Amino acid sequence: MEIYLVGGAVRDELLGLSVQERDWLVVGASPEQMLELGYKPVGKDFPVFIHAKTGDEYALARTERKSGHGYTGFEFNTDLSVTLEQDLSRRDLTINAIAKKDEQLFDPYGGVKDLENRILRHVSHAFVEDPLRVLRVARFAARFSTLGFKIASETRALMAAVVDSGELEHLTPERIWMEIQKALTAQTPSVFFIELRQINALNVIVPEIDALFGVPQTAIHHPEIDTGLHTMMVVDAASKLTEDIEARFAALLHDLGKADTPESEWPRHIKHEQASVIRVRQLCQRLRIPNRLKDTAMLVARYHTHCHKAFELRPDTLLNLLEKLDVFRQKSRLESFLLACEADARGRTGFENCDYPQADFLRRLAEACKQVSSVPLQQQGLEGKAIGAALKRERLQTISRIKHELLAS
Repeated sequence: MEIYLVGGAVRDELLGLSVQERDWLVVGASPEQMLELGYKPVGKDFPVFIHAKTGDEYALARTERKSGHGYTGFEFNTDLSVTLEQDLSRRDLTINAIAKKDEQLFDPYGGVKDLENRILRHVSHAFVEDPLRVLRVARFAARFSTLGFKIASETRALMAAVVDSGELEHLTPERIWMEIQKALTAQTPSVFFIELRQINALNVIVPEIDALFGVPQTAIHHPEIDTGLHTMMVVDAASKLTEDIEARFAALLHDLGKADTPESEWPRHIKHEQASVIRVRQLCQRLRIPNRLKDTAMLVARYHTHCHKAFELRPDTLLNLLEKLDVFRQKSRLESFLLACEADARGRTGFENCDYPQADFLRRLAEACKQVSSVPLQQQGLEGKAIGAALKRERLQTISRIKHELLAS
């Protein structure tokens, strides 16, 4: 039995990046031996085990044979004769096909050289057997874009071939969302979506985003004109502002309804907010997005223009916005909302570093309104709906006072 450190841990060590988790490859062992040594199996049919103390994953060396669509259509061979090189040959990219043991590197497919040259290159033609690899490569392109990594032309051609084959349509919603979520943690998430669009994959995975490209906006507010380009700028702006996945996801989806504007109305997009809510709901249902992310994205889609115009809104409209954002029970959603709206304001050519005082204004209103207590009202003898009505009146007065102070300053 021989054990090697493999995959992302080796790659990131060589790039000088921090290693978040370690995966190990076991050559020359059977499932029975792993169980005898105290390892816990991950699944019934998948040859991966968990170390009882470290929690690291240990996978048996294996080869694969495709028997159907997607990842669920693979049969694994974990015969003791499977070699290190055979196992590495099944991996997606050469930079992920490097093994390490006792400080010695095993690199049969040139991964170290591709790391040095900043190239994302497939290991073998077996790449096409799992369509998820199209999304994975695009995700790695986004993650490592700041380091100068590019996709090899021959790998891009294989990715396009997978798209043309129709295999992407067989990916499960869970696997698609997993890659989108990981892409959104990159410094430049836009690279993921742009790479997919270049090979006609974006229209398969998230057609709502693909449909935004080519849709114009008014140049006075959007010098970049194109709604798709604006969306990419917004999601990148969000990544600079925060690591909050809710804010980044909401920023990505905030303008989906502009794709539904009739061409005769271009470049204006009247009531695109309501149309965006419908699109966001449909996308989230299809990809089975967690409810919290879906709810925040729908709120940003519906009310981001309210946020932009916060100083112009009436006190009752402002209070209604705060209530819709549920600020009196939770603070995090307001923050995610405000960050996504600020990203929208900055995701425009020439506005990348603009101030966004609306966010602090709404934070101040929310905090002040939360200080309005029902206790004095109860002491006055108010009950039930009367308390709610009195709370609302006092909150409206608070908002009016703060607006007046702001205008007077």
